[in-house]
Amino acid sequence: MPLPRFHRLADDRQGHILDVARGHFARHGPGAASYNKIIESAGVSKTAAYQYFDGKDDLLATVLDGVRDRLLAALGPWEPAASGPAFRARLEGGSRALLAHLHKHPEDLALADLAIGRSDEAQWLGWFEAVVGNGQALGLIRTDIDRSLLVAATAAVLRAADAWTLARLRSGDGQHAEQGADQAWLLLAALWSDGSDGNDGRETRDAH
Repeated sequence: MPLPRFHRLADDRQGHILDVARGHFARHGPGAASYNKIIESAGVSKTAAYQYFDGKDDLLATVLDGVRDRLLAALGPWEPAASGPAFRARLEGGSRALLAHLHKHPEDLALADLAIGRSDEAQWLGWFEAVVGNGQALGLIRTDIDRSLLVAATAAVLRAADAWTLARLRSGDGQHAEQGADQAWLLLAALWSDGSDGNDGRETRDAH
């Protein structure tokens, strides 16, 4: 966490320092990014920098917390659905909102996995916990697998699908990018089905 003196800076000054740091970490990676170059680019003296943060790791943690918070804000809270079609529509709506944010903010995309994987990931996984709980209540998601594992796997599938779609958008392959939601749904249907219907999740996929 930032040291108290950082919080006494004006909001725009705090934002500038974190924006500069996020750019360096996104471009060079957390390991290769230079703390000295970050603070120089932000216009912060070495003396002041160590009054704001304990060091590079502390600055990185603050940046990643900001990325995580923006991703959660883009998703918005999960509102329980009352039917299969509504469940799918809400899931796809959240995915589109997150994808739009990552498309607009490529630095957040570069750091998203690190931000989500931080030790305090309850805020992020809470959204997927709500999704899985709602789907299980509707009979759309299997209940024979440990809930925490299913939640983590669901989050991983959706993150991978969003990254896949963004890669195609950046390459100009808009036609295939538009298939991202359907591709994600196929993967989730296979993950969520216990195969008891004998069709490997086709009924789940056709619930719309």
